[in-house]
Amino acid sequence: MSEGLSWYITIVVVANILACAWLIWWSGKGATAEVEKGATMHHTWDGDLQEFNNPLPRWWLWLFYITIAFGLVYLALYPGLGKIPGVLGWSQQEQYDEEIAAADAKYGPIFKKYASQDLAVLMQDPEGRKIGQRIFLNYCAVCHGSDAGGARGFPNLTDADSLYGNAPATIEKTILDGRQGAMPAWGPTLGDEGVEDVTAYVMSLSGKQVDAAKAEAGKAKFATLCVGCHMPDGTGNKAIGAPNLTDGVWLYGGTKAAIETSIRDGRNGKMPAHRQFLGEDKVRLVAAYVAGLSAGK
Repeated sequence: MSEGLSWYITIVVVANILACAWLIWWSGKGATAEVEKGATMHHTWDGDLQEFNNPLPRWWLWLFYITIAFGLVYLALYPGLGKIPGVLGWSQQEQYDEEIAAADAKYGPIFKKYASQDLAVLMQDPEGRKIGQRIFLNYCAVCHGSDAGGARGFPNLTDADSLYGNAPATIEKTILDGRQGAMPAWGPTLGDEGVEDVTAYVMSLSGKQVDAAKAEAGKAKFATLCVGCHMPDGTGNKAIGAPNLTDGVWLYGGTKAAIETSIRDGRNGKMPAHRQFLGEDKVRLVAAYVAGLSAGK
């Protein structure tokens, strides 16, 4: 946080507190000082509904002042005024670190028990897979779904198709270090007609019915621009995460419009790294669970 932003926040907070205090004082005294208590304020609605000068009970008014005093004490003890740390020196990062340390001390030995197990063995351990599933549901389901079935742009983890391979060690590396996928935009190079031609050829690779002439024209363009990643036969390259275009499994959808969008505008997908966030022991359990979902498929 910059010094300027810190001062801005501090001034706005203090000004609002003082404004609230003044408004309470003005409402309780200044605004009605010229009108006798209990007398009408000469405001009438609906013919005979009148407002009278009946101030709030003193105890109720003092509750507002106590609230303001509480706010001032809180801001003195805890951070809330820009970069001013507060007398107690509390920070959310420090509290987070303490809670993580306490959790690691309590649950760390449970995860450590599985750390030395071979992934192939851990995949067959019912208790280990249950723990991995619970971690998955907490941290991975938001993208991949609670059933790991994925969604548009997020891979299905239950089938045999995988951009980088289904080997347990590969899955573990993916979770630990993340992946960065990039499909370049070919629209400027191919033009609208070229995009349609390549789309037709790509769709034909998975057995879809397309215009034969367009597919043939797209095949030549595919051989020039696309084989470096997707290979000459379109089966992809797991070393770089280039998808197999022949199996009918589509990360962003297999419709003509979706494929055209991918070719014309490109795609950028990112799987975040979880090494620092989860730690190697937890990731190993998640990897065993995920690998087990597609085992034998």
